[in-house]
Amino acid sequence: MFRFAEQHFLYGLFLLPAVVLFFVWARRRKNKALERFGRLEALNKLMPALNKGRRNLKAFLICAALFFGIFALSRPQIGTKLEEVKRKGLDIFIAVDVSLSMQAQDIKPDRLTKAKHEVAVFFNRLQGDRIGLIAFAGEAFVQCPLTLDYGAAKMFLDILNPSLIPVQGTAIGRAIEKAVQSFVRSERKHKVLIIITDGEDTVEDPLKAAEAAAKEGIIIYTVGIGSPQGVPIPLFDESGRRTGFKKDDQDNVVLSRLNPLILEKIALATNGKYYQATPAEMELGKIYETLDKMEKKELSSRVFSQYEDRFQIFVALGIFLLILELLVPERKRVKMEWKGRFE
Repeated sequence: MFRFAEQHFLYGLFLLPAVVLFFVWARRRKNKALERFGRLEALNKLMPALNKGRRNLKAFLICAALFFGIFALSRPQIGTKLEEVKRKGLDIFIAVDVSLSMQAQDIKPDRLTKAKHEVAVFFNRLQGDRIGLIAFAGEAFVQCPLTLDYGAAKMFLDILNPSLIPVQGTAIGRAIEKAVQSFVRSERKHKVLIIITDGEDTVEDPLKAAEAAAKEGIIIYTVGIGSPQGVPIPLFDESGRRTGFKKDDQDNVVLSRLNPLILEKIALATNGKYYQATPAEMELGKIYETLDKMEKKELSSRVFSQYEDRFQIFVALGIFLLILELLVPERKRVKMEWKGRFE
C-alpha cells in the first residue's frame, strides 16, 4: 500500500520543468556573452578546463534533489505497521432515535441533527472508553460496534438518518435489548447505555427491557429531546425538499411530543439519570463528568494498522545529491605539456 499524506505538495513537481528551462536559458545567455569575444569552438579550445558534461551533471543533480525534496514534503507512506493499544475505561453504547419524529423542528435545526451534534461533542471528550452506536426506530441495530477508534465512530454517526431503518416507530425497548446483547455478557459492571430520543415509544413497554439491563449491570442514562407541547413531523422527498407533514389514517396532522416520564423511569430502573436536552448542550457533558468518576476497567488491547511515513528515504536522497553536486567540480584538471628546450 502506498499513498501521500500531503498530496498538495506534489504540485511542486510542476517547478521541475521551470528549473530545467532556467538552466537552458542561463546556458544560452552565457554562450551569447562568450560569443562577444569570438567563436565558441575556438574559445572552448582555449579553455579546455571547462567541461560541459560536468555542468550538465551538476544541473541534473540539483533537479533530482528538488524532485526528492518535493516527494519528502508530500509525506509518502508505504505499507503499514501494527500498534497495540491498552487503555482503561468503560464500554459505552449510545442509542440514537432515528424515527421520523426526530425530524421535528421544535429544536433547531431538528431533533436528530441536534442529537448527532451533541454525540459528536461527547466523542471528543472521551479518553480511553470504548464507544458504540445503536440506531433505532421500529427496530434497532448496531450501527457501530464497541471500538476505540473514535474517528470511525464519528463516520457512522454522520450517516444516521430516518431512511436507515425501514420499520418506523420508536422501539426504545428493542434498543435496550440490542445493547444488552452487544455488551460482554460475562461482566456485571463498566457498562453504560445512553439513549437519546423523544420518548414516544409506540411499539412496546421499554421498562421490562430496562429491568433486564439492570440485572446485566448496565447503567442507562436517558436524554429527552423535543418539547412536551407537540409539533408536527415534516416529511421530505429524496432531494431534501419538504413535501408536507405526517398524518394519521383520518388525515389529521400527527403531533410529536416529548415523553419525559417514561425516560425517567427507564433511567431510574438502572440507577441512571434522566436529562432534558437544552440549547446549551450540557446534558452529555454532565453524563461524561459522572462517567469519569466511575471505576474503569482495563479494556482488551486492540491491534490496528496505520500507514508508516517513509519520507526519510527521500530526504536522505535529496541531501546526498546536493552534497554530490557540491563535490563535482565544474572544471577538470588539465595537464600542461611544455615542449622545447633551453638554449
